[in-house]
This record gives sequence, C-alpha cells and structure tokens, in this order.
Amino acid sequence: MRRVWGMLPFALVGVALLLAPATAGPAWWNLGTQVVLFTLLAAVPGYLTRHVSYVDVAWPWGLVGIGVVTVLTADRLSAVTVAAAVAYLAMGARMGLWSLVLATRHGWWTPGAPKVELPRYRYQRRRWERQGFRSETWSVQYEIWLQGLANASVLAVPAFIVAADPQRRLSVWTAIALTLWAGSYVLESVADRQKQRFAARGERGTCDRGLWRYSRHPNYFFQWMQWNALVLLALPSLPARFHDTTPVVLALLALGLFLASWTLYVTLTKHTGARPAEYYSVRKRPDYARYQATTNMFFPGPVKPLGVDAE
Repeated sequence: MRRVWGMLPFALVGVALLLAPATAGPAWWNLGTQVVLFTLLAAVPGYLTRHVSYVDVAWPWGLVGIGVVTVLTADRLSAVTVAAAVAYLAMGARMGLWSLVLATRHGWWTPGAPKVELPRYRYQRRRWERQGFRSETWSVQYEIWLQGLANASVLAVPAFIVAADPQRRLSVWTAIALTLWAGSYVLESVADRQKQRFAARGERGTCDRGLWRYSRHPNYFFQWMQWNALVLLALPSLPARFHDTTPVVLALLALGLFLASWTLYVTLTKHTGARPAEYYSVRKRPDYARYQATTNMFFPGPVKPLGVDAE
C-alpha cells in the first residue's frame, strides 16, 4: 500500500494531462512512448536479470521522447515551444548516450555476460529490506515503472503546458528561464568533466576541485536547477492557456509543476542520488568524512571549517 500511495500523485497529474483538452493529444502520445521505451529497455531485461540499472537507459531516452512528442504534436511551433523541446532533447540525449556507454561497458545486453547492478540500486535493496519488501521481482518492476510514470506525468508537464500556449511570445521572464536552464546545463557538464579529469589523472582520494569544492554533488544540483528553469518557463502559460479548464484539473497541473521540481530534488538528494553515492564513498575513501564535514552536500556554499555542520 505504501508503494501505491507513492505512485498516486504522479497518476493524478497524468490523468489531468489526459483530461485537459490542450494537453490530451501529446499526453496520450507520450504515455504510449514511455510504455514502449520502459518495457523494452528496462522492464523486460529487469525481469529477466532482476536488475534495476536498465532504468538508467530508459529514463533519459524517455526525456528525449517527451521532446520529440512536444515538437510533433504542437498545433503551432512557437519559439518558446521549440526551446522547451530542445531542453528535453539535450538533457535526455546527454544522459542517454552516457547510459549506452555504461550499458555496453557492463555488458547489460550481452548474452551470458555477468550483469553488474549500479551501486545506487544495490543501495535500494537495503531500503527494500528495511521496509519489509520481500519480492525482488515486484520491487525491481516498481522502481522501473515509478520512473516511467514520472516521465508520463509530472516530468512532461512543463513541456506540454508551454506547447499548449502557441501564442506565447519571448519575454524577459522567458529569457531568464532559458538562461537559467542553459547556464545550469553547462555547469552540470563542467562538474562532470572536472570529476572525469580528476579520475583520469589517477589522483587518489576525493575530488574537491573546481565546483566540487563548493558542493559534494554540483552535477546533481545543476541538474535540479535545469528542471526549476523549465518550471519557471511554463508558469506564465498555465493561467494564460488553462483558464477554461476545470479547477481540479488546473490544480493538478499546477501540482505537476511543483512535483517536477520536488521529484528531482528528492531523487537527486535521497532516492538514487547523493545518499546512496555517499554511503559507498565513505567506505571507499578515507578522506570522504572530512569532505562531508567541510562541504555542503547539495547547495553550493563556502568551505566550512571542521566542527561546523555542512548542509
């Protein structure tokens, strides 16, 4: 029952997208796209191997799917709609291409090759045990389809709300939102590159250079900021285009915008992001506890002296 409640907000927002006339068309196409992608790329191989890691391939390509659906189903392609679609395509393709490299490296689809579960999903099994979930098959499918449902609902809300407002013009608000998105996208890429260079040089210990000096997970922070930018981009179109929608549907779409940000925040800080990563980092790197004590976990900030709690 706990898992059903966890899916309920996503399901309600998804229903609102399907019921609102302005978003029903793209929402139905997106639902079909996500079902196909998650079934073929994650659910079936996850069932055969009992591994959740396949969802890291399905989820970003699902974002690409949202971008494609946004372009193909829009009544008229305004500059703002194109910008929103490009944001989804860029975010999804960046993570999706890396996920294919990871899948190839670990032989996820190679017959007979040993399958390696990613650390964040090994950590999930600890949660399942603590929460009393005993069916591994059901737990794997739940994790996969929870992310699939998010793609079919709250994570598609910003794009579909923008696309439903074909009269939307460029404005200062739009420029600020798009600049925030672009800057955050670049800074996430910079953070990842800094970490890669640190590893490539063969340096031991914890990377605390560049952006990593101010946050233990700057890549996650700037990924979250990209979603906040998309929420800001969509906000003006919600009252402008959905004034004739029923109050319940309008409220659920507004909830969807909030959940797009909140879902990524919880995911990146707790569910599959910082918390699982740090569980293993503390055990692998003797200096990581000091890094935790002096550097904020998520929100960038100045380095703290030892003895002062970091965020």
